[in-house]
Amino acid sequence: QVQLVESGGGLVQAGGSLRLSCAASGGTFNTNAVGWFRQAPGKDREFVATIGWRGGNTDYADSVKGRFTISRDNAKNTVYLQMNGLKPEDTAVYYCAARRFIFLSPHADQYDYWGQGTQVTVSS
Repeated sequence: QVQLVESGGGLVQAGGSLRLSCAASGGTFNTNAVGWFRQAPGKDREFVATIGWRGGNTDYADSVKGRFTISRDNAKNTVYLQMNGLKPEDTAVYYCAARRFIFLSPHADQYDYWGQGTQVTVSS
């Protein structure tokens, strides 16, 4: 059973940067696609970014394209989300998720393992 732990969240001013990490334990996720999702208060969980098992394929929500970058280091069992140019509307709890398949997906219901989330707050 893969367990995911997110870290790197915090409070940052608009225009600032944060790097989130998602570390896997209890197994590896070298053959799993991984995604980042977020949920703001009173809103549904939404897709942010996803990366295929080798890291060569990625996809992003339109709202973060050009600002966020997803990457992975399979040797470290870790996936990253570099967030630049943060905006107040990026404020949310960010969740890491892994699929039992190698192909990326923007759909939350296609992910099998979820972390507990890390809070990102962007002040204006």
